[in-house]
Amino acid sequence: MSPQLSHVESPMTVTTLHAMKQAGEKIACLTAYDASFARLLDDAGVEVLLVGDSLGMVVQGQQTTVPVTMDHMVYHTRAVARGRRRALLIADMPFMSYARAEQTLANAARLMAEGLAQMVKLEGGRTQLDSVRLLAERGIPVCAHLGLQPQYVHKLGGYKVQGKGETAALAMLDDAKALQEAGADLLVLECVPSSLAAGIAVAVDVPVIGIGAGKDCDGQVLVSYDALGLTPGRVPRFARNFMAEGGDIRGAVGAYVAAVKSGEFPASEHTMA
Repeated sequence: MSPQLSHVESPMTVTTLHAMKQAGEKIACLTAYDASFARLLDDAGVEVLLVGDSLGMVVQGQQTTVPVTMDHMVYHTRAVARGRRRALLIADMPFMSYARAEQTLANAARLMAEGLAQMVKLEGGRTQLDSVRLLAERGIPVCAHLGLQPQYVHKLGGYKVQGKGETAALAMLDDAKALQEAGADLLVLECVPSSLAAGIAVAVDVPVIGIGAGKDCDGQVLVSYDALGLTPGRVPRFARNFMAEGGDIRGAVGAYVAAVKSGEFPASEHTMA
């Protein structure tokens, strides 16, 4: 059976994602915040559902992700879990929910036990090595997030490309390797130069999911509202409105999955230099 067909009806797991990377098959990921969208995205072939703290902005109308709480994340993750059937479910750990070891473990446990997440995602490089190691040792799968980190928006001074210049690029590459060594099972790169993302994807064994990080990542993720043309105001450069070509929501999601799988998305205009 071909790599592209072997996992069509089977539940997605960490092992499946790693096998897809080895086979060179792209991974399609979208955000979900409720049961209805979860079922639709799952049925359309999306392999990873991310309950992002982006819900603070696209669902709650906040200016940043910072106001999102653990209770919000548990609620929305549980809703998405009710709708998913085969997609892997990842939940963001919100702002300041993993500042201390005991807090990190307790909050990750809530997302897994109450929210029914199958993996948790946290932002940060070397500062998060102890947290990643702690969770991995306790059997909690971890997705690390490098590059533009929305929870750090006030520290970064806005939503800016990260990893520009040799020093910054080498530091991010080192962080990616260190996070993998600490036990991270997946890596998200947001708004980094495509050449850097390509280098990181080759340098680590875990799947690398990009958003504004070029076509050479092992998979792609978008905020579903961006992919469906629902985002009010300024749309991120890395986004593409698949609703325009899909006709309806189901068709748009199918077009997104197909474009990721074929390598058509992201194109150069969706990529950071």
